[in-house]
Amino acid sequence: MTHYICLLSAACISDSVMLSDANAKLISIPTAFLDTFDATLELVTATAIASNQYGRRGAEEEGAYRRRGNCSALDTDTKEIGMSCAYHLSNHPEKFDVTVIEAANYCGGQAFSIPLDKQKHGASWLNQGVQGGSYIFHHTMTMFACQGYAANPVKLQVSFGKDNRFWTNVYPTKLLERHQSEVKRFYRMLSFLRWFELIFALLPIKYLMKLFWFSYEFANTVALPMVALFLGTGNYTPDVPTIILERLCTSPTYGMWYPADKESIASNMPPMIVFPNFSNFYEDWRKDLVKRGVNIRLSTEVTQILSRDKNGVVVKTIKRTPMPDNHNATSAWATEDPVMNADADAKETTEHYDEIVICCLADTAKRLLGRTASLRERQVLGSAKFSDDITITHHDSSYMRKHYENFFNPSQAVNSLSGVDHFSRVKFARDNFRPMYYIKPYDADLTKLEMCFDCTNYQAQFPPEVDFDNHVFQTIYLNKQRDGHLWTDDEIDESKIIRKDWWHQLCHSWTHYAFVVPWMWLLQGRRHTRFASSWTMINAHEVAVMSGIAAAVDLGAQYPEDLERDGFALLSFRLYYLLIYGRWYRRKVKKEDRMGEGHEWASGLYGSVYKGPGVIEKEREMWREERAKEERSS
Repeated sequence: MTHYICLLSAACISDSVMLSDANAKLISIPTAFLDTFDATLELVTATAIASNQYGRRGAEEEGAYRRRGNCSALDTDTKEIGMSCAYHLSNHPEKFDVTVIEAANYCGGQAFSIPLDKQKHGASWLNQGVQGGSYIFHHTMTMFACQGYAANPVKLQVSFGKDNRFWTNVYPTKLLERHQSEVKRFYRMLSFLRWFELIFALLPIKYLMKLFWFSYEFANTVALPMVALFLGTGNYTPDVPTIILERLCTSPTYGMWYPADKESIASNMPPMIVFPNFSNFYEDWRKDLVKRGVNIRLSTEVTQILSRDKNGVVVKTIKRTPMPDNHNATSAWATEDPVMNADADAKETTEHYDEIVICCLADTAKRLLGRTASLRERQVLGSAKFSDDITITHHDSSYMRKHYENFFNPSQAVNSLSGVDHFSRVKFARDNFRPMYYIKPYDADLTKLEMCFDCTNYQAQFPPEVDFDNHVFQTIYLNKQRDGHLWTDDEIDESKIIRKDWWHQLCHSWTHYAFVVPWMWLLQGRRHTRFASSWTMINAHEVAVMSGIAAAVDLGAQYPEDLERDGFALLSFRLYYLLIYGRWYRRKVKKEDRMGEGHEWASGLYGSVYKGPGVIEKEREMWREERAKEERSS
């Protein structure tokens, strides 16, 4: 029997939605858990930087399928979530007839690329919204490999604060010297939390800092930026649960700051990956899905779900008007953005499917369900919190010099901490300090912050040496409604702004892990409905991809055999599937076949470091490859 499945986009992205001029889109990232559960919780953390890098954001999708010999599937999104779901369903053409519906006029959601002036900036494109991730992103990198793409490695350097409130993971500074007693207490606290993490797991970080008597300056200039960096939690970082901070420092698999340093808290440069050209990747993936029989309908939006009963799912859709840049403005049907009113005169059409996979943000999902939403769905989906943020992509180096530490600062460097020599780190930093990620606490309120990327230092398509005045930056201003009065976006030179993108961003508050994540299993598979997105756990690209695969598996698709042989990937998927669907995935690969393709991909501690196809070992290989192509063509 073929099931007709439709995957709908609903103009959303996993933990964030692009609004107004940026259009509605989303991105998600998978997450790993803690050692036993590490694999899962770790993925969550490591993923955040990638995503957050977005950041921040995960592609969201909706899908439904209707019976007609095959199961007809509707996927409401062509971001990583919907596309990963559609891809695995398409492996079974005899069982599923898959339709993907996307409100934008391109695939990828928040994961897209924008053009740049190569003569000025050294590269012809920039990944926007989603830039990189962690080596624990096993599912993401195999996804790249399937389309002939590969991520590049990078060692992360950060710059937190400015002047006497500046510190970095590259060399010790006077701020850390001034707070040595608190640094040591923080180190001891981590050991204590590791032993009693179940007791403190959901305690908001702001209360943890008070409980252990940390000063206002230390808590907000040292501790909180460590978390905001990786989860894109922004100004909701004080409400992030303690277990995320603790795992960032104590987990050997996904802990970005593992092992914590007794004198400077973080002295390692975490090995990360940066993603390939996302616009090219998702377009190639779209073409591949079409060849596999998937019906992808761009510039189409699901406006509401009319019914979900024994006869399947009935939805209403509209045809969107494509924009020149393919980023369709938010429609009049999407109440999340009251400013835009695009396609208000579009006529709705009714469509029937067997099942639906909803891959948009929780608040959008709740709106689409409308009167069909159960009390349980309204309570769980309604517990997710969101804020409106803006990312300004620019090349205003004067703004960066004013607000951030971009270069080695000899006036803030110290050669030793608590009598321990750190001269070698200072010596290295003199010539090699190239920060990629910045955080600036506002002087008026240190609990609120601004985030920024130096994309030239971070992304692999840029040359290793570019004049700082030509660097490309992304400055992120958080929570417009509550904290907009603190923003300094008006100080950026308008003539140097490349692009502005508004995001409807998930807030990783402790309430998300008390009232949303633990109860998702009660919603999955009921009334022909499944939910897939990074918000189901944590805002990371890996989680987004895994959520799409999980929805496909729950519908009857097969989990990839090569990933099943990858011990870490399998553990991450099993834990996600157990937590979000309430089911334990049973191996399908026979014991005698477990040494086939994929078994060698998991390396490092607990197999967390991915060494399979889809990632290379040399930094900035993208730049070298593009330069080689230009030389051959000339």
